[in-house]
Amino acid sequence: MLLRRAFAELLGSAFLAAAVVGSGIAAARLTDDVGLQLLENSIATGAVLVALILALGPVSAAFNPVVTLVERALGALTWRETGVFVAAQVVGCSIGVVVANLMFELPAVDLSTTSRGGHGQLIAEVVATLGLVVVVFGVVRSRPSAVAYAVGGYIASAYWFTSSTSFANPAITLGRMLTDTFAGIDPSCVAAFIGMQLVGGALGYGAVRLLYPDARHIAEEIAA
Repeated sequence: MLLRRAFAELLGSAFLAAAVVGSGIAAARLTDDVGLQLLENSIATGAVLVALILALGPVSAAFNPVVTLVERALGALTWRETGVFVAAQVVGCSIGVVVANLMFELPAVDLSTTSRGGHGQLIAEVVATLGLVVVVFGVVRSRPSAVAYAVGGYIASAYWFTSSTSFANPAITLGRMLTDTFAGIDPSCVAAFIGMQLVGGALGYGAVRLLYPDARHIAEEIAA
């Protein structure tokens, strides 16, 4: 059971990362308009999230260490499950980025030189991750069947309303440093981004507990 769920996390994370990076590469090759590139990248990412959550949700479909850690905090996962899933997500995202590079005939691993930093982008990662956690667990509580659409829509939107283009995911942040393309991030910026994502996740957990005092039922819904 644990192996099957871990494989779902790895597979989903790989396809998510491949979609983020691959659509970014394709967009950069199709047009020089940065706004249009971002539009193409955001639509592809939101759409693949919907598809992957619908396909893999019955097994496991967090694809994000922050979401997994919040599940642990709510009592839906054990520490062993949490560690296995986070490892699967990180490995999956790395595989997805490598595959995306190879699909577009780029070096399998090419460390990014795209600097992403400054107070604005770091604040944006807190905001993006906080919002994602509230959306995921709020919709799980109110309408579980709509989670895929809510998450896909939120991430596609957050590409535009956050200055960081909403990474909101430590695993994909680590993966995206392996590609020197439109979606990449310089390795020197990764630690700060992940730190802010964890802060956003903690704030999101606090918001969920405040909004839904019966958060135990959210854990039961997830575990089911």
